[in-house]
Amino acid sequence: MTMNKKIFRIFTTAVVAFAGIACTSNYEEINRNPYGVSDEEMQRDGYIIRASLVGIANGVISPDVNTTQFTECLLGGTQGGYMADANAGFSNTISNYNPTDNWTNVFMQSDRIIPVIYTNYKQLHQVTDDPVIFAVGDIVKVAAMHRITDTYGPIPYTKIGQDGSLSVPYDSQEDVYKAMFQELDNAVEVLLPNRTNNFAADADAVYGGKVENWIKLANSLKLRLAMRISYANPTLSKEMAESAVKNEVGVITSNDENARFSAWGTDGNPIKVAVEYNKVKTHEDGTPCTTSAGDSHVAADIICYMNGYNDPRRAAYFTKGEWDGYEYVGMRRGIIIPDQGKIGHKFSGFTLQVNDPVCWINAAEVAFLEAEAVAVFGYDMGGSAKDFYEKGIELSFEQWGVDNASAYIADNTSVPGTYTDPSGSNTYPETLSTVTIAWDESASTARKQERIITQKWIANWLLGNEAWSDWRRTGYPALIPATDAGNKSNGVVDSRKGARRMPYPTNEAVSNTENYQTAVGTLLGGADNMSTRLWFDCNPDNPYYKN
Repeated sequence: MTMNKKIFRIFTTAVVAFAGIACTSNYEEINRNPYGVSDEEMQRDGYIIRASLVGIANGVISPDVNTTQFTECLLGGTQGGYMADANAGFSNTISNYNPTDNWTNVFMQSDRIIPVIYTNYKQLHQVTDDPVIFAVGDIVKVAAMHRITDTYGPIPYTKIGQDGSLSVPYDSQEDVYKAMFQELDNAVEVLLPNRTNNFAADADAVYGGKVENWIKLANSLKLRLAMRISYANPTLSKEMAESAVKNEVGVITSNDENARFSAWGTDGNPIKVAVEYNKVKTHEDGTPCTTSAGDSHVAADIICYMNGYNDPRRAAYFTKGEWDGYEYVGMRRGIIIPDQGKIGHKFSGFTLQVNDPVCWINAAEVAFLEAEAVAVFGYDMGGSAKDFYEKGIELSFEQWGVDNASAYIADNTSVPGTYTDPSGSNTYPETLSTVTIAWDESASTARKQERIITQKWIANWLLGNEAWSDWRRTGYPALIPATDAGNKSNGVVDSRKGARRMPYPTNEAVSNTENYQTAVGTLLGGADNMSTRLWFDCNPDNPYYKN
């Protein structure tokens, strides 16, 4: 198919700017739309194409710092075992299991996510009739919306108005997934005949107009979603996973194909801005702090694993802490948060740079998905679990510019470390796991799964929502539970089992009452709280459900 050349006279001007200051004390104080463009700008041929595609993409990981702080740091970051809240002023947090509504409602009620996705999606369909562009828009929409259903369960999806209105009936999570599979399949069907007909690079902030990479992303997302439902619908899972990798273009296999997005405003990477908000810049004696973290620090969980494995990626992920006798040291999640000025700032921070892109999905994750599919479920991925597993580690090392993957892969003795809190308050002396790194073909299926998911978790650094979904689905990796004092759920959430979902926004019960009641009473399968398991969270062998 020939591209409409008029549509793609793209301006090179960046289209996104976002608010530069984050403040979680009152989410409603956000007052500026970073996605807007003027009517005059919209008249320019082609500009609106990029604006719309970037706008939809802003629903995956938002350029707005406040939104990102909630979704990537305070939700996914903590629940995925990557980040720990470090602001003692946070009295109601997701990691303490007592969040206020303005902390739990962001994915569904924020004007930065669903309304942005669907408004731009509608706009895209108004300015072009090119099915290739529509297909790309559909892929990005799935990349964004699957994170929302994985947070709440049943959500409005197939009936959402193009203005993003949520006052519509909910779909079950199973139906949401089926709809997403269909959308991805339809997108691939459209893109395949056009795989060599790249569109204007300036219109595409992810792949520079390379259609074949969009096909690989669609297939990779399909594989991710297929593995998510491996216990809930094994037949559909197998069908979708095998068809994804057997497609003639296939899935992401190299880091050059990673889905990376960086259409930021002047403040740069919003995760960097969010984690550094309220950081302590100097010690009491005036010397500078070096941990580069503020409201969030690196969680103890991932550093315990990587310290135990002597993982050389630590220097690429973390800044060193400031505790005497410790190099990389994380803060425990789900605790009574210590004073940032005296204690909190000493824990390891993040090596993020202002111009760093965010990665929606990477080649390493795809390889680990294939490894699990073969080792645990017996799916045909066209290779062995061992080869996919080791390839995943190699790809991760390459992605982060780290050498000696082969030595790491061969290590059959190192195990995750225990956690000693340098402040003396929140030590967790129990061994998290005895899983080693080197592949063991003779290991049990459960052990193979733990080994794969643990390395996938390390490789997926900063993709906290994906880590949280994997943890709920499989029970791996083993994470440090909240302390007794830190669990403020009044018995609703078991510290060991953790949060299984987020409650629906309170506004849904008021403004979308009938549909909300149907969702909770019929589709969710439990109370509207943090302990109810989602549809995909049904693994009978999940270690967190065993005595």
